[in-house]
Amino acid sequence: MLSQEQIINVENVLRNALRCKFQNYNPEPAYMPFHTRLLGKDRLALYSFIHSLNTNFGTSIFEPVALALSSSNFVSAESQQIVGKQISTEAHKVIQNIIDGLAVAKDSVVPCKHDEINAIRAVCTRGEMKTVRLTKADIKLVSHDGTIYFIDLKTAKPNAGEFKGFKRTLLEWVAATLAIYPTANVQTLVAIPYNQYEPQPYNRWTMRGMLDINSELKVADEFWDFLGGNGTYQVLLDIFERVGIELRDEINDYFRKYS
Repeated sequence: MLSQEQIINVENVLRNALRCKFQNYNPEPAYMPFHTRLLGKDRLALYSFIHSLNTNFGTSIFEPVALALSSSNFVSAESQQIVGKQISTEAHKVIQNIIDGLAVAKDSVVPCKHDEINAIRAVCTRGEMKTVRLTKADIKLVSHDGTIYFIDLKTAKPNAGEFKGFKRTLLEWVAATLAIYPTANVQTLVAIPYNQYEPQPYNRWTMRGMLDINSELKVADEFWDFLGGNGTYQVLLDIFERVGIELRDEINDYFRKYS
């Protein structure tokens, strides 16, 4: 369960993020005469604002909220982290073989992250060390048992075809970490903050066959409860609602100028 300090920290993140957005948001000029006359200038302004907010919701809200929630359960929590700068040529080959094998495998073949990590670990320093430019990890956590977690936070609904790229990123993070710390316990995963199919279960079939569903994916309550403990997801929804109610007058005042 979240501490009062964590709850206050999350509330402050939300207040600051929304107020900062109000202060710095400059809607792009767009002449939409039919939309304006049909829906009203204020509704178009609200739509434009929400669309703009959605584009950086991950970095401005979800990432700092994740860090606030992780403070008690992990030794350290950081965002936008460079994972590493080198991967061995032999590790590159292993990664490509894993990707190729999964791409052509039958439905009955299930990815196993444990085996994949061990295969990369076995060659993590073999061959020539190549300098690489990897995607930054949205969130890096270090647990009390020393496990390093690198998390790729996806705020938009991913397409099935994108998961091959996601898989490569996760494996490259493993290889880059093991190139520095060959014996490290490193875990990499994709996190999706909420289930867009609610109340139906998340359609995991779109990524089954490429991701190890049990080890490389956390959706909605799985993700937030992993960070803050059991029940965190529901508490978090309540915090968002409470802060939204608290700031309702400020929100209304902001959009009133577009009326």
